[in-house]
Amino acid sequence: MCTNIQPIEWTTDCKNQNFDGIVLVTQSHDTLPQELECLKAPLQDYSSVDSGLRDEVVVLKVPGLPGNRLVFASTGPVNRDYDDVRRFSDAAVNGIKRAMKAGMQRPLLVCPPHSEYDKSTLVAALGALHALYMPIEVREANVKSTPYKVCVLGLWVAQDAQGQSLVDLANALESGRLACRDIGGSDPERMAAPRVADYVQDLFRDSPVQVDVVGDVKVLEKEYPCLAAVNRCANAVPRHQARVIKLQYCGEGPIQHTLMLVGKGITYDTGGADIKAGGVMAGMHRDKCGAAAVAGFFQILAKLKPKHLKVIGSMAMVRNSVGADCYVADELVVSRAGRRVRVGNTDAEGRMVMVDLLCEMKEKAVREVSPHLFTIATLTGHAIRAMGPNYSIIMDNGAAHRSGNASKWQKAGEVLGDVFEVSSIRREDYDFHKGKSEYEDILQCNNLPSSATPRGHQTPAAFLIMASGLDKCGVDSDRPLPYSHIDIAGSSGPFPGVPTGAPILAMATNYILANAH
Repeated sequence: MCTNIQPIEWTTDCKNQNFDGIVLVTQSHDTLPQELECLKAPLQDYSSVDSGLRDEVVVLKVPGLPGNRLVFASTGPVNRDYDDVRRFSDAAVNGIKRAMKAGMQRPLLVCPPHSEYDKSTLVAALGALHALYMPIEVREANVKSTPYKVCVLGLWVAQDAQGQSLVDLANALESGRLACRDIGGSDPERMAAPRVADYVQDLFRDSPVQVDVVGDVKVLEKEYPCLAAVNRCANAVPRHQARVIKLQYCGEGPIQHTLMLVGKGITYDTGGADIKAGGVMAGMHRDKCGAAAVAGFFQILAKLKPKHLKVIGSMAMVRNSVGADCYVADELVVSRAGRRVRVGNTDAEGRMVMVDLLCEMKEKAVREVSPHLFTIATLTGHAIRAMGPNYSIIMDNGAAHRSGNASKWQKAGEVLGDVFEVSSIRREDYDFHKGKSEYEDILQCNNLPSSATPRGHQTPAAFLIMASGLDKCGVDSDRPLPYSHIDIAGSSGPFPGVPTGAPILAMATNYILANAH
């Protein structure tokens, strides 16, 4: 298994002949710094015959530059009300793709710092690395002669002191995104639950991250009854049997904060008995991107080793299969917290596989320092309908809201372009999930798609709180526990296409980079 990211080198010399072409990412050649003066004249000359220079990626022949080639990928304007740092990553993606099309194997990415965007150079580098990701199936099949799309990616910096730290940080962040993409983007057989467990164990061997895998069906039924209900059908096929993958990282020094993460890892979602009909099942191998993000964040922890931070994670790796033994609507399942849950729709399996793990985190939290609980999931189509296809959504319970948590995540997401919208959990969301008869305490879901349900991405957060017993840990309790639910259905990436790795850049910014100095 190859989990090495694209090799990266840095240089302060934009004419370094170790590279075979330059990819310039900036708003305009007019604003290039003195160190890049040599790139100005050819671009000015070109702009005199092509007014589309700022709209299209162009390739120029420039004698004296590496490979005699210059790819210019303009960010376009970056100072309007609606612009953000993603302009740099978008331009870098387009520029690197054009460079590869031109035959470059050692492109030098040049993105001079921008006064309004402190991390613009890093963001451009991460954009280039996203474009250079090679899927694990392609790497393992040896379709290519090398597991990398280019031999090396060069990064230009103005000063020697910036070079190695930029490369190290880009390496660490991209290693997390690579793990996230490998798990989240791979097909339902390559990343069936037992093989995800193998991948994660290999990934964290000889690292500061502890891994424990639970696969015994009797243990799953006893400890995580809601998860076991979803697993019941898949359990008949050994290669599809569920796994709960538990991760832990404990940084050096006195612990100041504890993050407790539960990720939805549905390796394939048929919808179950409420089957996804009408051609909407394709792409459902991506329903494991929440758990993949948990693994990816732990990989960043393993690389950067932040102090004073403890992180506990659970990846709920389950296949929602359909067959004679699948769980069905109307069933009553008693959650780990002792709540009687009426199944309303088997296609609402994500909340089922996470809720008992969230309950377990709640039980552990009383022994941890400054705990904050999270669920991360590609949970609802409503998230995409409400906010569009590129945005994660975060929503806080009362204790998390009082600390301003969601706003901090949104602000952190702006730094590297891993952007968030904020929603609220309201009383109507709790009312929606109250039992409708004396048989059940809680209704799991209605029988409509979330996209056709009012507040379709907010109500599942209320369900998770209620069925896990977290409603007893609200601001009216003796010990309130902060909890936030993150829906990445929109931000996880397109299919067909490559997963984005959301929301791990925002997580790293908020909990690691912000405290690095």
